[in-house]
Amino acid sequence: MNIVWYGQSFFEIGVRGNGANGNGEVKIAIDPFDENLGLKVPKVEAQILLITHQHPDYFNIKAVQGDPFIIETPGEYEIKGVFLKGIPAFHDGKNGSERGGVVVYTIEAEGMRLCHLSDLGQKELTPEQIEEIGDIDILFIPVGGGPTIDAKDASEIISQIEPKLVIPMHYQVPNLKIGLDGLDKFLKVMGVEGTEKQKKLKVSSKDLPKEETQIVILEP
Repeated sequence: MNIVWYGQSFFEIGVRGNGANGNGEVKIAIDPFDENLGLKVPKVEAQILLITHQHPDYFNIKAVQGDPFIIETPGEYEIKGVFLKGIPAFHDGKNGSERGGVVVYTIEAEGMRLCHLSDLGQKELTPEQIEEIGDIDILFIPVGGGPTIDAKDASEIISQIEPKLVIPMHYQVPNLKIGLDGLDKFLKVMGVEGTEKQKKLKVSSKDLPKEETQIVILEP
């Protein structure tokens, strides 16, 4: 499995499945942003596109080539050998009364389960959401505050889910035009020092940590 982060909540994930052209690879894109954020919009081709909510910085469908199957609502899906589930959640800590809802996604492929928490604004997950999410190997979680949870909230939710790997997202990076907290605040809360950044994460089930949760930092 290959995971690339482009900034904000935009990821490209390549997994083994029933891929295009018979090569067995399926590419999944999540939350493509537009140029108004100040970040470079990459050229991405995918067979599956997950949209967590219809804000401009998460809904640039035109950025993804390849005529992908688009999912933007809760439910269970099986596409090209990949199992996906959309779970309703809130963009704020007041049951959606301020910013509405988002869709949290789980992805199951290659014997691993991933969870993308979108622009989650809830300070904690409900018992029902935790049950729906289930056991997670790799968690993509916002940490930059603002319209989403901040570093402290993220640490609490990580404790609720107990994933094996955590990939922080939605924090301040160069050229981003909206103001968010930097990554350092999250790392301090988590008690992590000296974590190296990677351009891409290549991972298989045998690579996952057996005990303590580990944090992986990707460069956009």
